[in-house]
Amino acid sequence: MTFAILASVKSIIEILILWVVFYRILTFFEGTRAFQVLKGLLYLMFAFLISQYFGLDTLNWLLTKFFAISIIAFLIIFQQELRQGLARLGQQHLFSIILEESEMIAVLEEITSAVCKLARSKTGCIIAIERDSKLKTYIESGILIDGRITSELMQSIFVYSSPTHDGGVITRGDRVIAASCLFPLSDNPRINASMGTRHRAALGLTEQTDAVVVLVSEETAAISMAVDGRLMPIADRDQLFNTLKDVLIKQTKKKKS
Repeated sequence: MTFAILASVKSIIEILILWVVFYRILTFFEGTRAFQVLKGLLYLMFAFLISQYFGLDTLNWLLTKFFAISIIAFLIIFQQELRQGLARLGQQHLFSIILEESEMIAVLEEITSAVCKLARSKTGCIIAIERDSKLKTYIESGILIDGRITSELMQSIFVYSSPTHDGGVITRGDRVIAASCLFPLSDNPRINASMGTRHRAALGLTEQTDAVVVLVSEETAAISMAVDGRLMPIADRDQLFNTLKDVLIKQTKKKKS
């Protein structure tokens, strides 16, 4: 009797572990081309189980050979996504700075104010907001600031006469951690060739980390936001603030729940 109970508990633990692993894989690839491939593989796996159950030998043989080849093909085709995933795992920390919602809203107000004022003066900027993935590597490439986030500080960092004008700013919690940081440029072949360095840097950082990046184009004064390797145009102050709030507060709450 005791052996049967232990065996049942063991099975439940294994199922829970597998469920968590598969869930994390699906959520990581959600919104990418790899997600559609994973869905297709799940359908084929379902067909494979049916072929085994009903003894469809020919179909079973074909699917067995296909799965053996598909593992190698998957590693080759999606090496970029897998490399980014492993990089994110290495950047995860157990402890992070957690602000109250009211404090976070105040921080977003300051960032929004700074970005909009910089856009009006046609001053280019790129601001990375750190989340779970720590940006230590990129912080070390810049100039340490460690000052409280204010609109005035942000604007002073990006004025043309400032030595910190080039490169990006990294924020953590309610602090500006560093300025003049170097971000990785995206090598995604689907990016429009007309995109400038700031846009490629914003996409590159959000492809390799879970940071949220806000930027202003120096040529057009257009505001954009990059999240999860995707770039979205921002029309005005309200859209910028509400989008930041939705991504950094609402989505975080959903993930925790």
